[in-house]
Amino acid sequence: MVLSIHPAVAPLIALIAGIIILLVPRVLNYVIAIYLIVLGLLGLLGGHLNL
Repeated sequence: MVLSIHPAVAPLIALIAGIIILLVPRVLNYVIAIYLIVLGLLGLLGGHLNL
């Protein structure tokens, strides 16, 4: 099975992270960390994950 993640996913991740931060401000550090890790992985893998 091949899963292709396009660069258009980044704005969606940012939107979800923003909503979570608004709803539960205490998780701010975790949300930012996860967001940065996901963006870093997308950048390193060229936007394509083969699963």
